[in-house]
Formats: sequence, C-alpha cells, structure tokens
Amino acid sequence: MTDTDHLATVRAVYDATAERYAQVVGSELSEFYERPLDLAFLSAFVELVGVESGLVGDLGCGPGRATAFLSARGLETVGVDPSQAMLSVARQAHPGIRFEEGFLSALPFPDGFLVGAVCWYSIIHTPPDHLGEVFAELGRVLRGGGHLLLAFQAGDGEAVSRDDAYGTGFTLTNYRHSPDYVARTLAAAGLQVSAQTLREPELDHESTPQAFILAVDPDR
Repeated sequence: MTDTDHLATVRAVYDATAERYAQVVGSELSEFYERPLDLAFLSAFVELVGVESGLVGDLGCGPGRATAFLSARGLETVGVDPSQAMLSVARQAHPGIRFEEGFLSALPFPDGFLVGAVCWYSIIHTPPDHLGEVFAELGRVLRGGGHLLLAFQAGDGEAVSRDDAYGTGFTLTNYRHSPDYVARTLAAAGLQVSAQTLREPELDHESTPQAFILAVDPDR
C-alpha cells in the first residue's frame, strides 16, 4: 500500500464511522480514556505555550476532544483532521472552535503559523518510515520556540491491523511507535525533545504503555 492509499483509507474509515466513534469516545476528554498523568502533560503544554500567545493546532483532532480541552484553558485553538465527517461532528460539538481539513503531512497553514501543536494519538496511523515527513511538516508550521506534544501507544514500531475496521470493509492499521525512534526522528527534523515519559497501561482498552513526548522548535 502506498502512502496515498494509506491516507485515503484512514479518511474513508473515519468518514464512515465519525458519529459512532464520537458516541463511543465522546467529544470531551474523560476519565474513561485519559488518566491524570495524561491531562498533566496537556496542562503542562498549556503553561509552556501561554495564553494569548497565538494559534495552537490540535492536529488529527477527531471529534475535538483535546481541542476543547485546550480552548477551555484559554488557548486560541484550531482542530485539523482529514475526515470531513469527523470535522462535522467536531463543529457540531464545539461551535465556538475553528476546525479545518488537512493531513499531518500536509497541513493547511503557512510556515511558522502555529505557536504550538498537539498530536493526541494522531500519529498512530502513520507508518514509522513516514514519521520524518510528518515531523518535518510540523516543524514547518511551528514558529521558532513553538512547542509540540505527542501522545501515542508505545511499542517497537509494530503494526496492528484490524480487518473490516468499524464495519467499514477497510483494513485500518495502527502503529505502536518506539519512543526512542520517535525522539530520534523529531531531532532529525530539527525539533528538540524536552521531556518524555511512559505510563503503564491502566485503562480497560489499553494493552501497551502510553507514551508522551514534549518537544520544541528551537529559536532560529
């Protein structure tokens, strides 16, 4: 499968399941899917960026769960997702927040447009050998000194595929990325890792450690 095919599959699956997905996971962060440590990283990101500093992107926003969290804490926030159906759900749930269509590897912003970006479990569908392309794009849209927060299921880069994902007839693949590989790939893209940690699986749907990485685009 080519990268274009992979991106089209991700979009098709979430276009077909957006409303059902939002009914299951909700349109707000919750104790059913986030632990206190997870929220602490998001809160630290808010403190690092600072309110009234500029626009922050929730990239791969889905129904706007993390977007709403950031917006409620005073950040000017835009959610980005490749699925038009998911964006429709997000706009209905959060009418006061801006949402736009885009892929992680092709974001709808000019250079240096964002002061911060969050990828809250949105790199899980990116193959490891395409992370460099994604991180280069993140570096492009981040302003010098801008902060980045990544959250993802940790592993050794293995692929976990679901046939007929959500009853769509498509095979959807998740990747359990190696935190060390992610950190090295961020560095190769010019992004400096400032913090990273693993949380052991605690929630019913978790079968692998959860990784959190904060990085910064150094001043240029």
